[in-house]
Amino acid sequence: MAISTSTLILFVIIYLAATFYVAYLGYRKNSQTDGYMLAGRGVHPAIMALSYGAAFISTSAIIGFGGVAASLGMGLLWLVFMNIFFGIFIAFVVFGPPTRRMGLNLGAITYPEFIGKRFQSKFIQAFSGILIGIFMPLYAASVIIGAGRFLETSLGINYNIALIIFTIIIASYVIKGGLLSVMYVDAMQAILMLLGMGFLLVFTYVKLGGVVEAHQALTSMSNLVPQALIDQGHRGWTSMPEAGSPIWWNMISTIIMGVGIGVLAQPQLAVRFMTVKDDRSLKRAVAVGGPFILMMAGVAYVIGALSNVYFYRTMGMISLQVVPDGNTDLIMPTFLNHAMPEMFVTLFMLSLLSAAMSTAAAQFHTMGTAIGYDVYQQSIMKGKSTATVHVTRLGITFTILVAVVLAYILPGSIIARATAMFMGLCTSAFLPLFIGALFWKRTTKAGATVSLVIGSLSSLFWLTFVHAKEAVPLGICQAIFGKETLLAGTWTVVDPILIATPLSLLALVAVSLMTPQFSPEFLKKAFSRRFEDEEEKSEAASQKKVESTGV
Repeated sequence: MAISTSTLILFVIIYLAATFYVAYLGYRKNSQTDGYMLAGRGVHPAIMALSYGAAFISTSAIIGFGGVAASLGMGLLWLVFMNIFFGIFIAFVVFGPPTRRMGLNLGAITYPEFIGKRFQSKFIQAFSGILIGIFMPLYAASVIIGAGRFLETSLGINYNIALIIFTIIIASYVIKGGLLSVMYVDAMQAILMLLGMGFLLVFTYVKLGGVVEAHQALTSMSNLVPQALIDQGHRGWTSMPEAGSPIWWNMISTIIMGVGIGVLAQPQLAVRFMTVKDDRSLKRAVAVGGPFILMMAGVAYVIGALSNVYFYRTMGMISLQVVPDGNTDLIMPTFLNHAMPEMFVTLFMLSLLSAAMSTAAAQFHTMGTAIGYDVYQQSIMKGKSTATVHVTRLGITFTILVAVVLAYILPGSIIARATAMFMGLCTSAFLPLFIGALFWKRTTKAGATVSLVIGSLSSLFWLTFVHAKEAVPLGICQAIFGKETLLAGTWTVVDPILIATPLSLLALVAVSLMTPQFSPEFLKKAFSRRFEDEEEKSEAASQKKVESTGV
């Protein structure tokens, strides 16, 4: 069923009107600094979970990693398990409650400020803000690229124009409305994403003859794997790569571990723990967040792999052969436009835009607060500037421009790679520090500082001089040392997360044991449960009143 241009425009107008209306509802409630930066600390658990999930799952998952699944196969489903177990259950139940309580105790309103105040270090706050401000635009650019590529292939819009339009729409409500606007829009967009992915899953299986037939067909296509991939360890789209092969290392260390565990240390996600009113809200959010991630990431990876069956039946080629230059970023958009009804492609475009907008909005807000609030207002101005919201808006604007510039210059097949790079960097820099902040009172200021610096620098060093996927294209190692990578063999496919994170953790423990710990008074304040106790007493009193009066 073809859809007219006028109908398409009407759909887009309705969608944008709903987006701006929901953003306005959030804006009305967060005129103060705490509201703009942290959504007022009273967000409903379902809103938080949907916002968290929508901020996490973006075009990088649907377009980027869906394309990777088309290339490497369903082994990526292990990433779905990691995302749900670590990214939802461990995050909400283990990390979330102490983060919420400590953030409230210390009066922190951003992630860099949270770890900075926990370790009484302006350096940690500023260094973290700079790290986020410099490297998160790479991740944000990958999200923008995913949206631009889909608009390009589905609507025939010039890629460069698509990038600009998409970015302007997001910037308009992120800059003005703050975090609560972002979270309200995220929740609305998450519902659209669920509807779109649900239909995509059902329609694909129907198109391919059912669940069993589709998967059997994909299994029987193992003889069609290109020789270049076979040489790197590919054993078919329904099998894991050969253990120890380059593809296996890429899938396990970079994708499954880098992204699967790296979600725990994502600043734009961790800050959402501080937006709910109590610990029980976080635990209730698991029931919403888990199924959402399963539907979004799980469907994307399954459909990406099954696209090989569709293209082989209709064109006699596997997915990598259908798209120009084997660009995996184009596989999912191409599949959607060829296999799906035109009406669905249009509606799914809104779901995909929702995924991209929700993640990009979270990234823009986090980057802007890092530069505007943590670096400029708190570190450079020593907290003396009173124009916090204004400065943060300027920071958001600046980082958006940087992300757009990167989106224009980054190469093809970059979406999944850029996502994994940023998440891996965050894991090495922030995860040991985050764990020490929440669960080990013996962690010292010096230990946290050294851990942060070593984790960051060792990760960047490995990316630049050893890990071939980045070192070779960058060419820095070649220019300085006359060879593509400093090390050879298996080392060149080992992701930085496996090197830098243990070094960061070891530095945290070793230096903390050798340096003075914080005073008992400060630790008591940081780890206090007084707000939680007050909430429980208040709720108990309310419940007692209801039981006694029936009102």
